[in-house]
Amino acid sequence: MAAPARPGTLTGFVTAVLSLAVVYTAAAAPVPLFAIYAEALGLGHSSLSWAAVAYFAGAIAALLMFARLSDHLGRRTVILANLVLAAAGCLVFATLSQPFMLPAGRFLQGLACGLASSVLAAYVVDNAPKHPAWLVAAAAGAAPMLGLAAGSLVSGALRQHGAAGGGIFYALMAVMACCALVLPLCPATVTAKPGALRALAPRIGVPKPERPLMPAACAVFVGTWSIGGFYLPFSASMAQELLHTSSTLVAGAVFAGMMTPYLAGGSIAGRMEPARAQLFGMTAFALCMVCVVLALGAGSTVLFLAATMLAGTAWGTAFTGTLRRILPLVTGGERAGTLSAVFLISYSGAALPNMLVGRIAQGAGLLDVAAGYAGLAAFCALCVTACALAGSRRAAQAERHAGEPA
Repeated sequence: MAAPARPGTLTGFVTAVLSLAVVYTAAAAPVPLFAIYAEALGLGHSSLSWAAVAYFAGAIAALLMFARLSDHLGRRTVILANLVLAAAGCLVFATLSQPFMLPAGRFLQGLACGLASSVLAAYVVDNAPKHPAWLVAAAAGAAPMLGLAAGSLVSGALRQHGAAGGGIFYALMAVMACCALVLPLCPATVTAKPGALRALAPRIGVPKPERPLMPAACAVFVGTWSIGGFYLPFSASMAQELLHTSSTLVAGAVFAGMMTPYLAGGSIAGRMEPARAQLFGMTAFALCMVCVVLALGAGSTVLFLAATMLAGTAWGTAFTGTLRRILPLVTGGERAGTLSAVFLISYSGAALPNMLVGRIAQGAGLLDVAAGYAGLAAFCALCVTACALAGSRRAAQAERHAGEPA
């Protein structure tokens, strides 16, 4: 007989956040090493883009097929499988020696991150304390970003100081093993139920109360994650070609500079009304990306890193504000599916531009590619603005109708 669901605990919350962070730390650890991999394996910009596509394809596949599995098998069982997948990806990069291993490793890491985006993010929400109110949205969004930042910085720093490239991956596997050992001490927050095989059929649905919010939400998810998809494979190349340094530490700092300020942005969003945080954050994000392109064109490392960090802060504000609009409308049984829809849109928004870059990167310079991504962010900011204006008009009309005599 299945164990009944139990309330969340602080142990469950900390374990979920740490597990979510370490899965994404592993995904970012190869980022500052991509230029080294490309040189050693004879790969160009197009191949690096396709490696990014493999990562996003794995994430999307996991979100489509496995997002609702934890509702049937229980959160802890699927989280254990999630950690095993992430460890397998680490093992591939620890022993990387052939060109095919780069996309294979990224695909495994994508599967792990996609699964984490549903089951671990849902487990974070299950176990989150009720106060402060913004903590749950910030933690679910910030843990991946901080993990990505830590992975790129630590990996770049270790390589810069002569450490073997595989060492960080073995260390991450050890952390994953510790998370797996603590997992049995955490609560079973959902009751296992039959239908696991049926749950594998791809199905993404958004609960009806959320649907009016989704156009603006999609613009935020696509606009921000597309830039993350750009930084993921090209941080090392930007550091090398446009900032004129082969330092893996700088390459790691480029990527971490986008991800680290996310939590500060989440805190800012917690002090604002969610819709306002969404609009303000996305507008600021687009403006920051224009500044990033200008800094790259000028070859200024300081200006580039400053603009990148401001963009990361704006990302955290926009994304947390968006989640704060959506999550209160979601019941416990809908959390994994809803979060999978959120991250499916986000990963798709990152994957599709990388597929396009993979086709044209041979004939386009990196600065031109960066300008294209900034243009996409600006378009998404305009979409969020249009949705906000339309929402204001609808609210004004409803207020007028409510004031009219019957």
